[in-house]
Amino acid sequence: MATSKITYNGGLRTTSIHERSGNEIITDAPVDNKGKGEAFSPTDLLATSLGNCMLTIVGIAANEHGFNIDGTTCAITKIMAEDPRRVAEIVVDFQFPANDYSDKDKKIIERSANTCPVIYSLHPDIKKTVTFNY
Repeated sequence: MATSKITYNGGLRTTSIHERSGNEIITDAPVDNKGKGEAFSPTDLLATSLGNCMLTIVGIAANEHGFNIDGTTCAITKIMAEDPRRVAEIVVDFQFPANDYSDKDKKIIERSANTCPVIYSLHPDIKKTVTFNY
């Protein structure tokens, strides 16, 4: 079974449907690339996927090691480059809730975040700047 089905809607907009769940994602071209910027762009999703993956893997590790990260957020900043147009850097800024995370917990968090499948799947030329705020 395919993972998703994507339809081009015209006007630089696509709709992606996750085959298993039926959930939809709409993308638009960004305003700096002839689009309206009314939804995530494909490169926004690429950058956002890194944060989603990192939080998911940290959540798995937290469950396995008996601590809680509920309410943790991460802000994603995508930095583009030209010639060729591409994602040059993804900045991930984690903000953890006020918990007394031990040094061991922090080590587990940081190691888990930096070993998620998406970070390994991104081209090594894409700079990843990650900060953890506890």
